[in-house]
Amino acid sequence: MTKFLFKHIDNSGLVVFRIFFGLLCFLESVGAVITGWVTRTLVEPKFTFSFIGFEWLQPLPGNWMYMYYIVMGVFGLLIMVGYKYRFSMLMFAFMWTATYLMQKSSYNNHYYLLFILSFLMVLLPAHRYASVDVKLNPSLKRISMPAWCKWFFVIQLFILYTYASIAKLYPDWLDTSVIAILMQNKASYPIIGDLLQQQSVHYMIAYGGILFDGLIIPLLLFKPTRKYAFFASIFFHLFNSIVFQIGIFPYLSLAFSLFFFDAKTIRNIFLKHKPFYEADDLIVPNYSKPLVVVFSIYFIIHIALPLRQYAFEDNVLWTEEGHRLSWRMMLRAKNGNVRYSVIDTETKNAIAIKLDDYLTKKQQRGASTKPDIIWQFAKHLKHNFAEQGQTVQVYVRAYVSVNGKPSKQLIDPTVDLANEEWQHFKHHDWILPSGKD
Repeated sequence: MTKFLFKHIDNSGLVVFRIFFGLLCFLESVGAVITGWVTRTLVEPKFTFSFIGFEWLQPLPGNWMYMYYIVMGVFGLLIMVGYKYRFSMLMFAFMWTATYLMQKSSYNNHYYLLFILSFLMVLLPAHRYASVDVKLNPSLKRISMPAWCKWFFVIQLFILYTYASIAKLYPDWLDTSVIAILMQNKASYPIIGDLLQQQSVHYMIAYGGILFDGLIIPLLLFKPTRKYAFFASIFFHLFNSIVFQIGIFPYLSLAFSLFFFDAKTIRNIFLKHKPFYEADDLIVPNYSKPLVVVFSIYFIIHIALPLRQYAFEDNVLWTEEGHRLSWRMMLRAKNGNVRYSVIDTETKNAIAIKLDDYLTKKQQRGASTKPDIIWQFAKHLKHNFAEQGQTVQVYVRAYVSVNGKPSKQLIDPTVDLANEEWQHFKHHDWILPSGKD
């Protein structure tokens, strides 16, 4: 194991990945401002639904979130050119993590991936070649890296894609009904809009997604199939980029291919003047054992997180318990109709709640279908009325449809959600069973 992890290999793949990674961090940050994502998600809302436990993390007031994202973009450029690399990478990691944790209305798996990768990249010697840091301090220059720097990415991607494939093995995906729903709002796309409504295309998307996610990493690792797997990746990720418009994730996924191709090939394409490392040195640092322990714990956690859904009662598609941090990508379509009833505990009078007075349209979708956000909004209402000197109870009547099926009642309307505590590791009884009408 020691020889496998700490044998030195050419670092061309990591160096080029740093350049692409920094560029994508820049594009994600600045693109969020240009496309209006920051406006819709962080500026317009009166408050945001943060991850539970991070309610203190809220967007900066006024227009400061625009500057926040521009600063993140600058750090992305500094990562790309390799200037003050570790500091720039650490600052981006903290800033991205803060924005990731402060809002769930636009939850996306690639936000989660970028969060964990950013902290990993702080630890990697990705600035040891073709960087401003090396120009300023030539003693930093290296043409090799420990093999674990490559295998960390490979193992992380294998976990990600394997769980993404397994999650698709359920009836609504296999009969393409969920694909049909997802494609309905793509009908207006030029050229491909009508094609995306065809059932044959739905089957190709459904089963192609299962096969791609399940096989792509083994096929990239196996040299005879590597080239074909890469071309399949280009088609798959460009299709996702065009159809689903999911930001940098498809291009970040393509950049990961750098860790699968022969380092000499990467060098010949991107770093033609770089010496190629052909030695076979084994350099075991003093911190090798703690490093192996830390990474082992890290991967055990990432293997366990997607499995936690099975510790909860009922179906994760219904309860959402165990959905996040589990690589469950675009697996369901949910629609809901909700009414929040606020009762003054002293007068027993009912207070009408209009969602438009509190939430943006995007936030309302979460507050209509997702139990954790519904609970958070109930708590927010309680706190809001408490500031006005009123003590209230909050009851919720929500009807939710999953993947076009008939609507069913999601929340027990007899439970005062505002006085319920959140349980991270236990099923919430106020979420009604999925079989209840």
